[in-house]
Amino acid sequence: MDAHSRFWRDPALPFIEARRVADGRKVCYAAHSHESFSLGAITGGRSTYVSGERHQQVAAGTVVLINPGVVHTCNPIDGQPWSYLMLYVDWPWLQALGFSPLAAISSTSASLFDEVLRLFDVLLDAQYPAARKETALRLFFAGLSQRLGGFECSAQQPDPRLLAAAAFIREHCTEPLRLEAISRAAGLSTSYLIRAFKQQFGLTPHGYLLDQRVQYARAQLRRGRLIAEVALEAGFADQAHLQRAFKQHLAATPGHYRSGQ
Repeated sequence: MDAHSRFWRDPALPFIEARRVADGRKVCYAAHSHESFSLGAITGGRSTYVSGERHQQVAAGTVVLINPGVVHTCNPIDGQPWSYLMLYVDWPWLQALGFSPLAAISSTSASLFDEVLRLFDVLLDAQYPAARKETALRLFFAGLSQRLGGFECSAQQPDPRLLAAAAFIREHCTEPLRLEAISRAAGLSTSYLIRAFKQQFGLTPHGYLLDQRVQYARAQLRRGRLIAEVALEAGFADQAHLQRAFKQHLAATPGHYRSGQ
């Protein structure tokens, strides 16, 4: 078991995953995104937090909020210790509650921070039945937007050709993909695609492709599939290649993630 980081999952609640990191200096990330909605609570120390084009320093008592697909990182400051809790919630489950993307990327509300800690305690308590945990989740997320001031995300829509390029990468992420094929699918020149894609999504087309492959592998590993099998299916050259990319994007090895320990 990794003493610095531990994942939690419950087969009865397949739409949510939690992570506790005791020493954030041991868990560093490259820029990445999630298909899920992510919510974190900084429980100790300070760190840098980049979400899209916004940069902050966050400290103990802060709640961070990350919409699906937003490229982000959260890493230590000059080796300073920090710790945190994370929740990853499947977006379709939240949408069924009427939940929408949020404008806020963080909150220093003490009451919200305490709510997140209580929710985390309920989830990890083996004495509570799954039905009680799901009720607690529904109550928390049903009112989250209002507790943040009721503001939902109203970002300007990007060039639809860039959206088409991103969609093409997502659809074909497990296949060998060349930049020329992505450009043709989106009706863009390769030079414009490289420049504009990075500006819009925070990753180059190749970086976005790698991120999508890691997300695909993550979903398969949650099902307990073999790492070597998943690596090849996700489009990686071999298990070692998946290992490197997975650790950069999720700050965990595939084996650590698959076991949940």
